[in-house]
Amino acid sequence: MTTDPTTDPVQAMLAQTSLQRSLFSPTSRYYGLPIATLETADGPVIYVKRRFVPPPERFQTIQQYIVQQGDRIDNIAAAHLGDPTLFWRLCDANRTMQPWTLTDSPGTMVLITMPEGMTGNAL
Repeated sequence: MTTDPTTDPVQAMLAQTSLQRSLFSPTSRYYGLPIATLETADGPVIYVKRRFVPPPERFQTIQQYIVQQGDRIDNIAAAHLGDPTLFWRLCDANRTMQPWTLTDSPGTMVLITMPEGMTGNAL
């Protein structure tokens, strides 16, 4: 349901500020991406604009993890980042689009990094 900013005071306030609602949680790789509309013969199609994966050089490494037999990328993310849904940050930092490739081979080194653009000491 879409609310009219002229009748909904919260929406009116959001429309006048830099605060915007997002379809995605703050931990999502899609959070903050712009939404676009494509007009088609069947009506409008709403979509999220393309996300470009940042180069790994833009991340500060805080730890290196050596993959063990049976490891899963979501479990590594939970243990080192505090949230299994942040596995995509490990993929970004290790230049892979396929999460399972990070844990396919025991002995592989996985970089644990700060979020893009953040610097500082280890978490």
